[in-house]
Amino acid sequence: MSTEAHWARKAAEVEAALVARIPENKLRPRLEPTRRAVELLGDPQRSYRVIHITGTNGKTSTTRFIERLLREHGLRTGRFTSPHLVKLNERMAIDGEPVEDQVLWEVYKDIEPVLDMVDAELVAAGDTKLTFFEALAVLGFAVFADAPVDVLVLEVGMGGEWDSTNVADGDVAVFTPVSLDHMERLGNTIAEIAKTKSGIIKPDAIVVSSAQTADALTVIEAKAASTAAGFKLLGRDAKVLTAEVVPGGQRITVQGLAGEYRDLFLPLYGEFQAENLATAIMSVEAFLGGGNHAIAEDVIRVAVADMSSPGRLQIVSNKPLTILDGAHNPGGAESLAKALATHFEAPKTIGIVGVLGEKDAAATLAPLAKSFDHVIVSASSSPRAVPAEELAKVAATVFGAENLSVAESVAEAYEIAQTMVFEGGAIVVTGSLSMVGDMLKLVQTETEEDDEA
Repeated sequence: MSTEAHWARKAAEVEAALVARIPENKLRPRLEPTRRAVELLGDPQRSYRVIHITGTNGKTSTTRFIERLLREHGLRTGRFTSPHLVKLNERMAIDGEPVEDQVLWEVYKDIEPVLDMVDAELVAAGDTKLTFFEALAVLGFAVFADAPVDVLVLEVGMGGEWDSTNVADGDVAVFTPVSLDHMERLGNTIAEIAKTKSGIIKPDAIVVSSAQTADALTVIEAKAASTAAGFKLLGRDAKVLTAEVVPGGQRITVQGLAGEYRDLFLPLYGEFQAENLATAIMSVEAFLGGGNHAIAEDVIRVAVADMSSPGRLQIVSNKPLTILDGAHNPGGAESLAKALATHFEAPKTIGIVGVLGEKDAAATLAPLAKSFDHVIVSASSSPRAVPAEELAKVAATVFGAENLSVAESVAEAYEIAQTMVFEGGAIVVTGSLSMVGDMLKLVQTETEEDDEA
């Protein structure tokens, strides 16, 4: 066995050990177990500065954008995001690259006795062991301390107040748009959800927010006024001045907190990505200079032109045009529909959709009703995926039964779609990030087979 294969196997063992815990969609509204674990480890999350990101849609893209801007400033960066698309390591990146398999294994073995100790304490107290995400957060904090990094760009798992990432104190608290999602845990109204997410605001932090609905803004602004050192809002304190569709992406001009950044080429699609970029620029300005110093032109141009967001309007093939987007709630689906209409004019568009069981499938699919000429319903490899036949009943009410097919797998769905689309047409895979992950694995496998041939 090669060294690479050896460490890949060890990393898979780490993932298996984490997955064996209470699953990611069963997050507990508690913070003390994570706090206890990091305290036993010497609080690794306090060994670097932190930018903390919450919201409903756009979190991962904004996190990636912030990290890329900081890295171009010469800082050693950590990036923590969720979920992963193909491999667990994606969730923890150092200087923009997923943590190496060997590092993941070695750090996990270092912290495993502490995880076991906290598990034992919890069970003795009549509580449940650390969940998947709690243990993952502890592992991530330790990985970044071991690197070590200068700054961690930290995306919440869910919510904010009781999210495991909230044992860290962000110098900047970033809010992407807040909308209805995970209502069974976060609240039934936008105001309730915003209240939970506002829990990441710490004393003396600078709060940076994307544009928000009135209900969300009222809550976030009130928490910032009572706790934070300042509050900056996109649309008021900074603006996307222009966003022009160009080959390969967009040309954007942003008025930041401290500077105007003209004609930036962003190799990504969607109006929402322009807004995510503006939020990221504001966040970096706030972090590096309290919002008083502009980002150098050579720094921002290089960083923006190199930005990526896997699984977000990601083109993985041009023969036929195949687009992956992990829209998994109504807000994400609305953004996808708008982006498809703006950026991708195709004579025929085939949708491949799959939804997870905890989501409102009808509400998620409804914004896409006019985006697809035909829809192929399938289920991802996730155990949480809605069975294809069951989802088809919901999808028929949105797209019409006559415009619907059912496939047993993402691979079968893609084969069917390829037979239905013609020259100039497009295939869009969406509905959940697990669907996107399955499609990425399929594309990677096909690419590897082509290379070997």
